[in-house]
Amino acid sequence: MDTLRTFQTGAGAEGKFNSLPALQAQGFGNISRLPVSIRIVLESLLRNMDGKKVTEEDIQNLANWNAAKPGNYEVPFTVARVVLQDFTGVPLVVDLAAMRNAAADAGADPSVVEPLVPVDLVIDHSVQVDFAGSQQALDRNLKIEFIRNKERYEFLKWGQQAFDSFKVVPPGIGIVHQVNLEYLAKGVLEKDGVHYFDSLVGTDSHTTMINGLGVVGWGVGGIEAEAAMLGQPVTFLVPEVVGVYLHGELNEGVTATDLTLRITEILRAHGVVGKFVEFYGPGAKALSLPDRATIANMAPEYGATMGFFPVDKESVNYLRGTGRSAEVCQTVENYFKAQEMWGIPEKGDIDYTDDLTLDLNSVVPAVSGPKRPQDRIDVPELGEKFNALFEAPTSAGGFGRSAESRNTIIDIHMPEPAGVAIGSLLETTEPGAEMDKAEMTTNRPTPDAVDASEAFDPIDTQLTHGSVLIAAITSCTNTSNPSVMLAAGLVAKKANQLGLSVAPYVKTSLGPGSRVVTDYLNKTHLQAELDQLGFQTVGYGCTTCIGNSGPLHPAIEDAIKEGDLVCASVLSGNRNFEARVHGSIRANFLMSPPLVVAYALAGRVDLDLANDPIGKDKDGNLVYLKDIWPTVDELKEVIDSALVPEVFNRLYSHLDTANQNWVEIQSDTGDVYSWDDQSTYIQNPPFFDGFSRTPATEAKDIIDARALGIFADSVTTDHISPAGAIVPSSPAGQYLLEHGVEKASFNSFGSRRGNDRVMTRGTFGNVRIKNLMCDGIEGGYTQYFGPQEVTAPDQEIPPFADGKPAFIYDAAEAYRKDGTDLIVIGGEDYGMGSSRDWAAKGTRLLGVSAVITKSFERIHRSNLIGMGVLPLNFKDKTDYDKVADLADATFSLTGLSGKLTPAQDATLTVTKADGSSFDIPLVVRIDTPAEVDYYLNGGILPYVLNQILDHAEA
Repeated sequence: MDTLRTFQTGAGAEGKFNSLPALQAQGFGNISRLPVSIRIVLESLLRNMDGKKVTEEDIQNLANWNAAKPGNYEVPFTVARVVLQDFTGVPLVVDLAAMRNAAADAGADPSVVEPLVPVDLVIDHSVQVDFAGSQQALDRNLKIEFIRNKERYEFLKWGQQAFDSFKVVPPGIGIVHQVNLEYLAKGVLEKDGVHYFDSLVGTDSHTTMINGLGVVGWGVGGIEAEAAMLGQPVTFLVPEVVGVYLHGELNEGVTATDLTLRITEILRAHGVVGKFVEFYGPGAKALSLPDRATIANMAPEYGATMGFFPVDKESVNYLRGTGRSAEVCQTVENYFKAQEMWGIPEKGDIDYTDDLTLDLNSVVPAVSGPKRPQDRIDVPELGEKFNALFEAPTSAGGFGRSAESRNTIIDIHMPEPAGVAIGSLLETTEPGAEMDKAEMTTNRPTPDAVDASEAFDPIDTQLTHGSVLIAAITSCTNTSNPSVMLAAGLVAKKANQLGLSVAPYVKTSLGPGSRVVTDYLNKTHLQAELDQLGFQTVGYGCTTCIGNSGPLHPAIEDAIKEGDLVCASVLSGNRNFEARVHGSIRANFLMSPPLVVAYALAGRVDLDLANDPIGKDKDGNLVYLKDIWPTVDELKEVIDSALVPEVFNRLYSHLDTANQNWVEIQSDTGDVYSWDDQSTYIQNPPFFDGFSRTPATEAKDIIDARALGIFADSVTTDHISPAGAIVPSSPAGQYLLEHGVEKASFNSFGSRRGNDRVMTRGTFGNVRIKNLMCDGIEGGYTQYFGPQEVTAPDQEIPPFADGKPAFIYDAAEAYRKDGTDLIVIGGEDYGMGSSRDWAAKGTRLLGVSAVITKSFERIHRSNLIGMGVLPLNFKDKTDYDKVADLADATFSLTGLSGKLTPAQDATLTVTKADGSSFDIPLVVRIDTPAEVDYYLNGGILPYVLNQILDHAEA
């Protein structure tokens, strides 16, 4: 097929491109009516057609995409680049380093393992809010970050010199998605004279934020990203595309966050898991680019693969405003016009599988929670909703408390406000003095001494159910959006003018998405207003939303335990799953930054913020939300200062030297990493143990397996994957203690993702996970049925019904010695949430061979296959109920041996303890031929290595 055409670039030169209009002219479908996102993927197929990875049939299939019935074929999408964040990026580079070792062991040159597309890693997930409520919080948190993560950063610096296509954005620059939006994305790329659409995958589910700029991309697990880096297509089943027609205008006082939460609610209810969502219509056209990015960011929360906005004048204006060159901006416009894809479509222009409509005028201020992003609550109804959930059973999403306990009040005494106390042990007696390493690495500080410049009078206060303990303006969702960030500053300004203040028990923090936010907050003098309320900048990275909220004041922790309090966090983030923000806070509400400030001022969530007073002014008069909420004119007056090209150019230049701490990091050199057997951060993983150049050609049945865990609906990757603090009594904590790491230096699971020994021990270890095999118990426990001796994990936990109580890791190890296969059983949406590759890696390293559920979230299902774990679904979801209480049964999976095919049938034979048995029909959730190959190779990593070695030998 002849589709290579020319267009005029921004430089006035002639550029080549693969023309979709030319493809249509040759009879390949009615391409002009395809969703814009589908057309961008189609261009990739056209450009990368080689007859092997991408065939003419693949192009024919997608060019003839049928909106009503898209079909059941796979799409081999070769992305233009890959973006990583450091929590997921470190283990990815560890895997690549291990792959180089395996290549060398196979007799090949290790340098054949090299990314074939540009890879950018942004270090943004390692900063923790140890210091808050202090003008020195930013610098001190950064210093602590570098000491805690020294080994990881040394390793990443090795990777930067070892791999030619791998670049690192140092700590202290910004959140990966905002850096991607403001700096990394180009809109159109060029190689060998051929121009093509920017596209990517990223190792964070919120990679979708870039969809707001008209760039196709989504989150994948680290193992999928590795394959993409190494030239493998990202294969996925052809999606349905849901069009969302936006019209009308947002009312005054309604933010982009409110709109996003409404869209999340609508799309979750409609059902868009595994689908593309494409926004269009006059309402979409009128949205600013940051508003579009806010909506696109939360695609994982509404379940979609993408939340896409086509490219138009607003897109190019954003590129120009963020410092991209005039040549780049003109090239983007000319290229999209040449592809006949310029502008936001109108009603009837595109064929969609489903077509939804939202009137922006119907959107009202809202929050979401207390446990899921899709559970939207109108602001006036939050107090009533909290009180209802307080007594509702946990099975219904409530907190299961008695009415009698509702008025519990706990008196507390604090030497200083909550935020300042966080870092008090880490403080020095002299401002500017070097902090001691032992003090700086403490995992859960207790108050000791504070700077003389920050001395406080002791505080006596009270906590009750509904008290706000964390108020965080954080996360990529909103801290990229000037309208809501400046609105938060204006709320703070009005509150300060009235003499309002934040209760001392509220830990306040501000984590801007990039240094650009600080620039415009300073320029408008609003940062000082936020500072006055305690919202000082604590770091540039993903903090509270990812669980890096830091510890609470010890007096507050004690009060929570004493009163068994259901306290709250309010944050401008995108995730509020159980135990994610903080293990001691049970109610977590997502909202816009200005609402975060308002609820922080109120100090509680059990009120009608729209009608109840927030507090009293300096004269004793009641103050309401309307008294401090900014008007459209007030916001308009300050917002023009946000997108200034010179600021972006200045702040994104010379990134390698932008952080002196990064400059001073020393690293290993060479093509192969020198592993340190004594390291508790970086270890050579076992993923290539037993690597074979002749992988299996047939699958095998799984006979007489035991259940390691049986779980209900909505188990997230946060429940499965190790995250947050490491408890000393847990298997991971015991491992660190045995290896000479003191409790104060445990750091977090996120920082130790490069050590499989720690991570495997923490898998399924979330303090809120509920294994139905252990009725009434929360945490990483199971029953073990076998001859090995296991130690009861906690003497306070009662013996389980029939088996021996054990930590999940200890039971898995005992089953390994027994030679027993393991399975996991789950409910709906198993694996929902962040694209945590360790949720799959840890599952595999625990010895789990198969996971059987009612349904999977897209990324986790793919990651399980990528690690050689078989995903299956109940054909009839009600069959789940037949096994949910059979902790002591054995399970056999048959119908697998022989040639494995996508979506084939299998049978689960359940043998109860009394010897009786029954069969349950299953469907194998290996969806594509490529996934068959990954599974038979033992995972995507051995598969890719075999491909690389085959190519090297050819």
